[in-house]
Amino acid sequence: MVSYDRTILPGGEGTINLTVHTKGFEGALHKTAEVETNDPLKNRFTLGVRAFVQIPISVTPRFVLLAGNADQEVSTSIKITAGLDKPLFIEPEAFSLQGKLRYEIEEIENGRSYLVRFITIPGNPENLRGFINLKTNYKEKPVLNIRVMARLR
Repeated sequence: MVSYDRTILPGGEGTINLTVHTKGFEGALHKTAEVETNDPLKNRFTLGVRAFVQIPISVTPRFVLLAGNADQEVSTSIKITAGLDKPLFIEPEAFSLQGKLRYEIEEIENGRSYLVRFITIPGNPENLRGFINLKTNYKEKPVLNIRVMARLR
């Protein structure tokens, strides 16, 4: 998003404000904006914004996808990592696919990272969509909502 002074007198100065929405971004970020003017000496130039977006909790990958044979166990994992300089604790709050899938939470590094493993329960072929909510001790992110999908043939 951009806002700027619409009129600047010859030889004067103006302000251009750039706003970068960082939701969904993590790590190094570089955005640019092209500026066009009626200045005959410099009618076009580029403004750049660089930032490092630090999120309180990283979930990799961001959602769960299980695919395979319905009559066999299929599993996949996500990693949850603390992004702040304080211990992270998680605990299950809600799981919408109870009876269809099961999960296990393993602490990898004390108060820093966890592995959440999802395992199918062998049964009938079906496509599943649901979520798991994990309660955290971070006021910046009190609940992690992770989408879970399964395609079982």
